[in-house]
Amino acid sequence: MKLKFCGAAREVTGSAHLITLDDGYTILLDCGMYQGYSDHMKDFNEKWLFDPRAIDCMILSHAHIDHCGRLPKLVKDGYEGVIYSTHATRSLCSIMLLDSAMIQERDAEFFNKRRRHERDKREALYNEEDVKETMGRFASFGYGKKFEVRPGVTVEFRDAGHILGSASVALAITEGGKTTKVGFTGDIGRPNRPILRDPQQMDKMDYLLCESTYGDKFHEAAPQEIDKLLRIIKHTCIEKKGKLIIPAFSVGRTQEIVYILDKLESAGKLPPIPVYVDSPLAVNATVLFGSHPECYDAELSSYILRDPNPFGFARLKYIKEVEDSKKLNFSEEPCIIISASGMANAGRIKHHLFNNIENHRTTVLIVGYASPETPAGRLRDGTNHLRLFGEEKMVRCEVEIMDSFSAHADRGEISDFLSNQRQAVKTLFLVHGEIERQESLKSLLQDEGFRNIEIPKLGEEFEIG
Repeated sequence: MKLKFCGAAREVTGSAHLITLDDGYTILLDCGMYQGYSDHMKDFNEKWLFDPRAIDCMILSHAHIDHCGRLPKLVKDGYEGVIYSTHATRSLCSIMLLDSAMIQERDAEFFNKRRRHERDKREALYNEEDVKETMGRFASFGYGKKFEVRPGVTVEFRDAGHILGSASVALAITEGGKTTKVGFTGDIGRPNRPILRDPQQMDKMDYLLCESTYGDKFHEAAPQEIDKLLRIIKHTCIEKKGKLIIPAFSVGRTQEIVYILDKLESAGKLPPIPVYVDSPLAVNATVLFGSHPECYDAELSSYILRDPNPFGFARLKYIKEVEDSKKLNFSEEPCIIISASGMANAGRIKHHLFNNIENHRTTVLIVGYASPETPAGRLRDGTNHLRLFGEEKMVRCEVEIMDSFSAHADRGEISDFLSNQRQAVKTLFLVHGEIERQESLKSLLQDEGFRNIEIPKLGEEFEIG
């Protein structure tokens, strides 16, 4: 059989990996959107490295847009098969993909207003009708439940602990009387994090695709994290009397931050300031979190017995209406604003940055990975200016970074997750990472005894099995 890397190859986003069996049957692992501005990736979301009409089976690891965001385009362009996922991933996709469609259409409309000629105009990748068609193709399964996608091909999802419903994917593929185990870690979560269970190791695989987002980094420990967050809140909102603005993904990161603030409030440690979650998608996603207790860890299950609403407290307000969001831009009150997207390349967070980064009383807190070309990525790298909505803005605010909030495993946690694969796996493929970080992780894993480690290029194909 063959394995082709059609996305997230030496890049963090745009997940798509294609398995072709000896008889021509094709399995696509993820169908994500590229999120960034690299010149060599500018056409990625519009074009395919395969024919969507020729794909027989689609398996989705989780609902982040860089893993699921091109599914409606896949269906629009001819895919007629089933989309397999966990139950919670299916639920999240129903809101994530609709939100993505609305952003696509809005961005295309904004772009086209400035173009005179039809040939220069842009179309959305897909619309709401395409999303509805896509959701009708989902079939969902629980963790640890093996199911067959065709005779001789079984699949098992295990909890990856990354976001609600996230899963590793283990395939057992039997051809000519021989069974080959092919695995995909998806995005590996982190042990001992709030809300979700710890990542569950996969069974031993023959071939394994492994994410490497933080392949060269170690995250802060939890006690240091809480102390640092409180220090930033007090410094910004009490001492400077300013706004703490947190770009955060609507699914996963936002709920984790709110849950931590809820616990600080319950413990009497949170300063008496208002907290706003300014993202309609985050509001809807938080409701869905309450519908999937099968994903909760023991700590959250116990906490709910004392606090029935772990994602809400008196001074927390969820913002859905545009006018209410605009009011925050002109408010002078010290507050915390959590807004999407996490990379600050779309959504309401861009407006908050536009209106606040030139204010020295503001602090922008980056709480996870952001592609270097995105506004959040540039703030991480220490830029002194940002171009937002066509206007150059000076960065006069403070910028803080807390990678401890990342939903991705760090290099030590990746190593731990892979520890049972060392003697079993024939080839380990590192995906979902920047090349420098992948090379660093490769060196670590080689020192730990892994033999064949590949860092595939986009479009590269390997014979396996």
